[in-house]
Amino acid sequence: MNLTRLCVFALALTATAAAQVAELSVSGGQSRLSNRDLGSLTTDASGKSNDLELRDGFRLGFRLTLNNWRYFGHEVGYAYSRTQIRDNTTSPSQDYGTAIHQGFYDFLIYGTKEGKPVRPFAAGGGHFANYQWPGQSVSQGGGSMKFGYNYGGGVKVKVSHMFLIRFDVRQYQNGKPFDLPKQSGMLRQTEFSAGFGLGL
Repeated sequence: MNLTRLCVFALALTATAAAQVAELSVSGGQSRLSNRDLGSLTTDASGKSNDLELRDGFRLGFRLTLNNWRYFGHEVGYAYSRTQIRDNTTSPSQDYGTAIHQGFYDFLIYGTKEGKPVRPFAAGGGHFANYQWPGQSVSQGGGSMKFGYNYGGGVKVKVSHMFLIRFDVRQYQNGKPFDLPKQSGMLRQTEFSAGFGLGL
């Protein structure tokens, strides 16, 4: 890239940065899981695909949004989902508390332009999810890391010059954790959340 092109590129970035509107938000809600069978605890014929399964739980998320075009934006975030692994090999079944740590990026397309008080949007992007085995923590370096894609939408509503509320529905799809025998398909995690945001 020659010097002229580099200068034009730098000017374009500067103009874009000057027009950016940033938002910082926190959301809470429900994490619902489908196709949640994790597989068998044994490799023999007695093992079943639903020996272990993940349960629904609650979700807490943080998002940083940059709306650097009138109808488009970018969003990065982190979410913590509290869930349980159910062991169906015992009678009755036993539940063990665990967590899912998730980082994500989404490209946003808005239905109304920047500055409007109500902004419906569609979102799509990629994520990673770290699934903790019961009794372990992410700080110990354990867990099963999976990468996937996500999509969904929501609406943001300005309640003042600086503050907004938001509602999100997203689905995250990735491979099943722990690589156990008799696993099949993708694990689907659906987020239903409401949150509060601050315009920066």
